[in-house]
Amino acid sequence: MAAAAAAPCVVSSTKGSLREDLTCAICCDLFREPVMLACMHHFCRPCISRYWRGTQGPVTCPQCRKEFSCRNFQTNYLVAAMVEKVRATTSDTYIQNLKKQLKETLESYRLRRDDHNNNITRDKGKMDTIKRFGADLQTRVKGEFRALHQILDDEETCMLEQIRREQEEELEKVERHLEALRVAVRELEENMRMLQQASAATENTVLTELPQLRPCVQVDVAPEFDINGFSNKYMAPLQYITWRKMFKSLKPGPSPLTFDVESAHPSIRVSRDKTVAVECDGMILHMDHDKRFLQCVNILAAQGFQSGRHYWEVEVGSKPKWDLGVASDAVDRHSRIKLSPESGYWTLRLRNRNEYSAGTQPWTRLQLSSSPERLGVFLDCEERRVSFYNADDMSLLYSFANGPRGKVFPFFSPCISGSSQEPQPIKLLHYPPVALSG
Repeated sequence: MAAAAAAPCVVSSTKGSLREDLTCAICCDLFREPVMLACMHHFCRPCISRYWRGTQGPVTCPQCRKEFSCRNFQTNYLVAAMVEKVRATTSDTYIQNLKKQLKETLESYRLRRDDHNNNITRDKGKMDTIKRFGADLQTRVKGEFRALHQILDDEETCMLEQIRREQEEELEKVERHLEALRVAVRELEENMRMLQQASAATENTVLTELPQLRPCVQVDVAPEFDINGFSNKYMAPLQYITWRKMFKSLKPGPSPLTFDVESAHPSIRVSRDKTVAVECDGMILHMDHDKRFLQCVNILAAQGFQSGRHYWEVEVGSKPKWDLGVASDAVDRHSRIKLSPESGYWTLRLRNRNEYSAGTQPWTRLQLSSSPERLGVFLDCEERRVSFYNADDMSLLYSFANGPRGKVFPFFSPCISGSSQEPQPIKLLHYPPVALSG
């Protein structure tokens, strides 16, 4: 900082010394048409001419008093150029321009500094936001897994309690039978003792009748313990059974959607259980009403949502083209419009077998590593988020952050394939299939 502060003083001192060197000793002003005498001193041409005017004989240098026999001097163009440069750099206009330039440069630096400071503030805000959202997400994830752990803990506790109860019941049965056998053995031993006494008495006296014996309790043979019956339900595919029970408790679990036949375009045929939709060659005669799509080959689910979180899965197989997502309840079903959030649609689409796009305007092309045959759609009404997943590995394909308001319906379009091959359907999956290990 000291060196920087001293720099202007050095410049000012240098400029002052240069101005003195370029000042005429006669008029005490910057040279005008500088000329150099034989003694190497410089003066203004008008000044030296005026100084020598009226002098008879030899002339002298005003500075060193050296005499010259003739009045010769030489124009110094280099000094003249330097004088013009100094005069230009010390003029009011130049000073004003320099001050203006300095002011503009200073203002530019100030604006850049303010911009950097604002960016620093924004970055710190981003860091705080990331930390806050990260903490919220961690809390949410912990809560989700805590709920799963609770389901597993409850199921484990219930099953262990059931095993303990059934074990005690079986042990109690055996204990009762064991006690009955012990009583029967005691009674038999008592009768045997009485008979032995009677047998010994016959050696001295004549025994006229048998002694009075206690009636013996008849104990049935204990039923065999059914080990298979006791263990079968616990030696079954326990993890799968537990998963099926836990699956019903998932929040959200896959919604068991069905197609709304009344919304189906006439070129769509729906299965009897309303879980399969496929394009057909002809037009199916339906009653026209406000719910039916008439211009586009679309269909909605019968179930609509306007609150909570919901998830469903759709099987598209190897169809070459399709559209799916959610649609607002208020969409125009009788006109041909673009599928975009502005029109009330939040969708994913496939064209030409491998061209995937998100339904923005313009379309957002997606680069997928594989072609999913099953897709999951997640709708969070409170967060206004619509997300699409590859249901085979649950990888995220695309997410709309600014989702719908109000009531929406799951949306599907099997599209017109335009090929000679058998049309492939769209299927609503109520339960995701589980891959069995060999």
